[in-house]
Amino acid sequence: MTTTSTLPGPDTITRVTLDNGITILVYENHTSQSVVIDGTVRAGSLYESPAKNGLAALTARSLMRGTTQRDFNAIFAGLENIGADLGINGGVHRAGFSGKALAEDLPVLIELLGDVLRNPSFPEEQVERLKGEIFTGLQYRQQDTRYRANRAFREGLYPASHPLHYSTSGTLETVPMLTVDDIKQFHQTHYGPADMIIVIVGDVQTDAAIDVVHNHLGDWKNPNQADVPDIPEAPQATQIQKTVIGLPGKTQSDIMLGVVGPSRTAEDYLAAALANSVLGVFGMMGRIGQEVREKQGLAYYAYSRVDGGLTPGPWYVSAGVDPNDVDKAIDSILHEIRRMVTEPVSAEDLSDNQSYFIGHLPLQLENNDGVADALLRIETYNLGLDYLIQYRDTVERLTVDDLLAAAQHYLNPDAYVSAVAGPED
Repeated sequence: MTTTSTLPGPDTITRVTLDNGITILVYENHTSQSVVIDGTVRAGSLYESPAKNGLAALTARSLMRGTTQRDFNAIFAGLENIGADLGINGGVHRAGFSGKALAEDLPVLIELLGDVLRNPSFPEEQVERLKGEIFTGLQYRQQDTRYRANRAFREGLYPASHPLHYSTSGTLETVPMLTVDDIKQFHQTHYGPADMIIVIVGDVQTDAAIDVVHNHLGDWKNPNQADVPDIPEAPQATQIQKTVIGLPGKTQSDIMLGVVGPSRTAEDYLAAALANSVLGVFGMMGRIGQEVREKQGLAYYAYSRVDGGLTPGPWYVSAGVDPNDVDKAIDSILHEIRRMVTEPVSAEDLSDNQSYFIGHLPLQLENNDGVADALLRIETYNLGLDYLIQYRDTVERLTVDDLLAAAQHYLNPDAYVSAVAGPED
């Protein structure tokens, strides 16, 4: 098991920023012959307009469909020849990329990453195929009660001026209207080295890994790369707001209920995450799983989650129930939320969940993928290179009063947004 002395930290993580704005983090792990890359580019869906919802994600997925130097087949044949993986997807704030290869093939992987990021050709046939895949997926999801409840919840929780109001995938109305010219314009405006992050973890020499990135991406420039836009605040609900969606032929109802929670950089984020673990994660999905699902038998699944990111994400409860039990399940969920904001958790609950958080960290860092993911989060949220080393002490310092204060800061059983999708009747 990983101990504090062997956790990645300032002495073992190298962090450098190239002149063009790319930040590189390298962590050597010579127990594995592979290497993992993980990173982001400042090109998420917050840069698209509502009328072109889905453009950022479509652009990200189109990057590997062809470049000025390689067609689709050449890109994937090049990966297969060395047994490597590389993928790019769009998110809200950033487009993310990840890849894996033998350590000796890191130069090939980085060269290919640089090519698809800098020189995509966006062949129309490939783009139209991607649009078809996305459109078909969206059509399928229209009959998925869980998806529909989730979308209605987020649209109710965030105003139309906020990027979290929208799906990164787009809609049935917007996706067909996106064009290759739209994609090219988005790429030209938003893809560039400014604030790009690339994490490299594996059987590498740090200086050599940095040189590889510098050789293939160090001369990348985009003087027209757009600045990060201001994101409006999402106001907390002041009353109960409910949405009900009827879908014919369904036999299950899905519930989403919650509020705007903390951002990942909020001072009380970790306290909120620990409180949420008590509420709907630890053991059999916390108190909600124990009461709503196990004791009362009202739900097929029931849990809670805090989705804090660069902006305040939702703190929500999700449950799948018999349509006849929707009201009972919601009442039971609200009962547990009310307990969280009126009663301190027990010392035993606090201790159990602290142990869970502390014990789970080494499991997350058992392989290169987990370490790369952790380092990417550290850089994205400016947590500090000693974050993993200090993590145990940070968690152990939290008190029952900290958890109560965080719950009271965000949760409110009398003011929330809910959405239920289920049978039409």
